Amino acid sequence: DLSSHRCAIHAAAPCPVEIKRQMMDWWGPIIWEYYAGTERNGSTVISPEEWLAHPGSVGRARSGVLHICDESGAPLPAGESGLIYFEQPSRPFVYHNAPEKTAESGHPEHENWTALGDVGYVDEDGYLYLTDRKAFMIISGGVNIYPREIEDALILHDKVTDVAVFGIPNQDFGEEVKAIVQPAPGVAADDALAEELLAFAREHLAAYKIPRSIEFMAELPRLPTGKLYKRVLRDRYWT
Repeated sequence: DLSSHRCAIHAAAPCPVEIKRQMMDWWGPIIWEYYAGTERNGSTVISPEEWLAHPGSVGRARSGVLHICDESGAPLPAGESGLIYFEQPSRPFVYHNAPEKTAESGHPEHENWTALGDVGYVDEDGYLYLTDRKAFMIISGGVNIYPREIEDALILHDKVTDVAVFGIPNQDFGEEVKAIVQPAPGVAADDALAEELLAFAREHLAAYKIPRSIEFMAELPRLPTGKLYKRVLRDRYWT
C-alpha cells in the first residue's frame, strides 16, 4: 500500500522515456528527477508534472546558467546537441592532482563555464535533454551515433534485463555499433535471441544505428550506485 507515499527521487543515469512513463502510470505522478555531478558545477530539476509535459527531460537549471556548445565552444540554438556547460560566478572545482583534466573541463573562452563530458540539448522552454556521454559517442562513417538511444530501444524487449551499447573498431567505417545484452532470467543466450533482438532493433531504430553484432553476458558490470561501468566492456575491444 503506497497511498501514503508522496515523493520519489531518481538520478545518476538517464531513464528511458517509455520505462519512466510506465513508472508514472504504476506509481503515480510523484517521481522527481535531478541532473548534477559530484563536482557541483550546476544542476537541473524536473517535477512529475513538468516531465509529463516534457517527457525525457531532466529539467531546467536550478544551480548555474545552462549553455549548450559545439566542439569549438560556440553556443548552439535550442534543439541542437552539444556539450553541456554550466556557468557559475567563479570556477566551482578543480580535479585533485589532475591539471590536464581540470583544463579539459573548462570552456575555451569562459573560465567560469565548466562541463563534465555530457552531451545534450535544450528545448524552446529551456528544458535539458541528455543525449549521452561525449566519451561514448560512436562515429561510424562520419556519422555521430549516440548509444543511449539504442540502449533505450533494446531495453524495452521483454527478454532483455540489461544492455550496454558502444563503438568498436571497424576497418572501413572507423567504428561500428556493438551491443552487450544481459538476457532475462530463463532466456537462452543464443543466436536465435540475437536475431530476435536485431529484428526488434530494426523496428525501432534507423538502419545505421542497428548493432552490427550482439554478445551476451550473465550480468553487466555496474557500480554500487547502479551506474553502468561501460568502459570495462568497451576497452577490451580497443586494447
